[in-house]
Amino acid sequence: MSGPTWLYLHGFASSPSSRKARAFVEWGAARGLSIEALDLRVPSFEHLRFSAIKSRIRAAIDAAGGPHARAVLIGSSLGGLAACRVAEEDPRVCAVLAMAPAFGLVSRWRERLGEEAWEAWRRDGFVEVDDHATGAKSRVDFGFVAELEASQHGGLPDVRVPTLVVHGTNDDVVDVSSSRDFARGKPHVRLVEVEDGHELAASIERIFAESEIFFAPFGILETQLS
Repeated sequence: MSGPTWLYLHGFASSPSSRKARAFVEWGAARGLSIEALDLRVPSFEHLRFSAIKSRIRAAIDAAGGPHARAVLIGSSLGGLAACRVAEEDPRVCAVLAMAPAFGLVSRWRERLGEEAWEAWRRDGFVEVDDHATGAKSRVDFGFVAELEASQHGGLPDVRVPTLVVHGTNDDVVDVSSSRDFARGKPHVRLVEVEDGHELAASIERIFAESEIFFAPFGILETQLS
């Protein structure tokens, strides 16, 4: 049986060419793994929908082998949340690495904006956000958070496969407490806390080191990088 397909899932307002996405693709290539960084700005960034994100991930698993495929999902922030949600729904997912997963995204976003700005977003239909992929401002319609809130009821994903979570203790976007709650009482979930912020920019080498250990049962061979 061939090994699983490996998918990298970028975060909100990011892209498949983000720093972490490129780093993971290169990390995989050095170990003989083909990690595909998916474009999750679907159906468009302006009209982003979590249901479309999950469909894009499932379609990539389908393309890799249909109902008999296996998949490893590596996700950052919104991509980490998507990885966990797909894993709880799709038995083809055999392992998850979630970096600063965006648990409780809607409630946290509402709290950061404040009620006045939140209601203005609901009323006007769109809000402007920093688009890390373009370096400019982009609009996102309220339907993104409305759909997410309606479909997930604020609960944490019920992931039953081996899961590695890496979260920064200085994360001011998604508090590390959400990952602690997710990992609590689950022997198949390993939570690694690092002294870093939401982007985990200073922790890439630590994440790779933890990944080497976590993914060892999936056939990753230790290599010397030149």
